[in-house]
Parts: sequence; structure tokens; C-alpha cells
Amino acid sequence: MTRTVAGAARAVLAAADPLAKVAAARQAARDWRLGRLDFAFDVAMPDEPARPDAPELLPPNRMPKRGKGGSERGRVALIHALAHIEFVAIDLAFDLVGRFGAQFPRAFTDDWMKVGADEAMHFALLDRRLKQLGSHYGAMPAHAGLWEAAVATSGDAAARLAVVPMVLEARGLDVTPATIERFAAVGDDATAAILRRIFRDEIVHVAAGTRWFESLCAARRIDSRVEWRALLDRYFRGTVKPPFNDSARETAGLTRDYYESLAVPGGISL
Repeated sequence: MTRTVAGAARAVLAAADPLAKVAAARQAARDWRLGRLDFAFDVAMPDEPARPDAPELLPPNRMPKRGKGGSERGRVALIHALAHIEFVAIDLAFDLVGRFGAQFPRAFTDDWMKVGADEAMHFALLDRRLKQLGSHYGAMPAHAGLWEAAVATSGDAAARLAVVPMVLEARGLDVTPATIERFAAVGDDATAAILRRIFRDEIVHVAAGTRWFESLCAARRIDSRVEWRALLDRYFRGTVKPPFNDSARETAGLTRDYYESLAVPGGISL
């Protein structure tokens, strides 16, 4: 039976076990790269991806405080939180492909299959680091709200691009350098190296989101900055929070004229 892009994406979303999800993500990206998948969108994406029994998912206001990461326990908690973000990011990437890929040229699928494989690799690196430190993914509660952006934007490709890569992933560009410094300062060079790799990849991911968002706006003959702000007003419940890593954002094509006028103190926190 011939596999399709949508079928491969759905298989990732349907995998609950973390190792199975990573394997499905890598297989989907490899099969697409090698020409083994038809460019067809013949199955719908699920409303919610499959999830493992652990970690326990909690609303943000019930999440335990992690501290600043100085102690090993605090560092493990922070790595676990980052691993969970990357785990959900696998599903976000493949849902984007499977749900919206038919609206775009094949190059869109090229980009987001690669993003999905990157997110799977990021999760695997962090999960392995947790095990090296005597823990594992699922050992602690995790944030339940990360899929909310996908639910809110499930009917609008422009909104999904505006919110997920251009707000949520862009926030990672702002906070990751300080997190790297925190781990390096206590001699945890192994984790710092993983986060440096993630940071470099996330610039590419934000760039892909910005590029495809701008292509949609150009096709519709609308101003991308104005549309981005309008979509955030409609679909994003948080606020855009400084300080910003303007250099990394600029490298990704997410220039200050997008977000500067929206910035308010005390905004979103991932």
C-alpha cells in the first residue's frame, strides 16, 4: 500500500510512546526525502495527538516551581521541561504538514518534514541527557497547555504559522542563550552543548515559519505585519514578552517591525 504525506504525518501523531514517536518522525522525514511518500493528503489529522501515560500533564498554574537550575535537581527539572517542549514540537511540525500541506507547494513539506525530524532529534538528545542524570522523560509533571495553540489555529494555516513558529518558537530564541549560560556556569557542558544545537536549529525553524507566512500574505496581497498582529489578536491568548534576541530573530527574518509595537512587560512564558 502506497504511503502518503498525510498518512506518514498521522502515524507520528498516533504514536504515544516517546521512542515510537521519535522513530515515526524519523521514518516519515526519511521516506519523504527518499521519494517514498506520495504528495497526497488523503487522511485527516486527529484533534489531539496520542500521549504516553507519563508525564502527568498539568495546567500552568499547577506546575511546580523549577528554581534557577543551580542544583542538579533543578537542572534535571529544567531539562525535563525542555524535553516536553520538544516532544510536543514533534507533533506540531507533523500536524502542520498533514493538516495544511495541500495548501502549499512541495517545498513546504520539505521544510516541515525536516523541522519534525529536528524536533525528534532534540527530544532524543534531551531524553538521553535525563537518563545520564538518573531521570527520564515522564518522571515529572509537564505543561498541559502547549497543544492549545494547535487547537486554536487548526482551521487557519496563516494563524498556525503566525502563532507557533513566529511566537512560541521565537520565544525560544530569546530565552535559550541565558539557559545555555546557566548550565555552562555550573559545569554542565553536555547540556549546554545540546541547547546550542537546538538554538541553531530553531533559528532555521522560525525562518521557515516566517518565510511561509510571508508567502501566504504575498499571495493574498496583504501586509504580513498587519496580518500577523491581527491573527495574534484573534488566536493567541498571551502577550509578546521582551526582552528579545533581536539578532537571532533578524537572522530568522522575524524583524523588529513585526513584534516591537506588541511587546508588553510580563507577557508570555513558555
